[in-house]
Amino acid sequence: MSSAFTPNSEMLRVTGLHAFYGESHILHGIDLHVNRGELVTLLGRNGSGRSTTLKAMLGLVGRRSGSVMFNGTEINQMAPHRIARLGLGYCPEERGIFAGLSTEENLLLPPVVASGGMTLDEIYELFPNLKERRNSPGTRLSGGEQQMLAMARILRTGAKVLLLDEITEGLAPVIVKKLGEVIRLLKTRGYTIVLVEQNFRFAAPLADRHYVLEHGHVVMTVPKEELAARTDELHQMLGV
Repeated sequence: MSSAFTPNSEMLRVTGLHAFYGESHILHGIDLHVNRGELVTLLGRNGSGRSTTLKAMLGLVGRRSGSVMFNGTEINQMAPHRIARLGLGYCPEERGIFAGLSTEENLLLPPVVASGGMTLDEIYELFPNLKERRNSPGTRLSGGEQQMLAMARILRTGAKVLLLDEITEGLAPVIVKKLGEVIRLLKTRGYTIVLVEQNFRFAAPLADRHYVLEHGHVVMTVPKEELAARTDELHQMLGV
């Protein structure tokens, strides 16, 4: 069952989100919001809680409390598979490519959760590398091609809100540039994106708003209008 996406609405609102792995208390009351069609980044040093915030939204942590509203629906007590079917797409840092399947088989695997997902032809137009490698097994793809495939798989499902975790890490500059172009295009098509990113230079021009995390807290929020004036402050916080 897919929910209707209403224009100019708040797509995600996270309030007082706490998350635990076993006895470890990782998130200490995260608050953030993302409007329809916006791109926000979660910035911070390693261990600040950025990736855990994405996982907690999706119910992929041991225990969580607080509120996660997605398109007007409270999802914080839902099972992860139900959350995914509402149209929330997740691209994990480890990519999750099936090594024994070809590129095209990997693309065809995820279920369609909502109308409006990209066709194979549209995906191959967006990622020409994947078209060239469509018969190659997952193990034969480069890191950049695997990252493109991980993103492309979500776009097939019809999900209109994308949670992207460290998509540029370890990739060649030419691939990073391509991913930036793809994200800009997705924004023009109305996708809503939450981007966990270590590469500030990549994230800075893309985002409508930056949230900086430290020790499981949001310690700074920087709208794009204030970015130029606060870049030095951000660099200091991030250790760039």
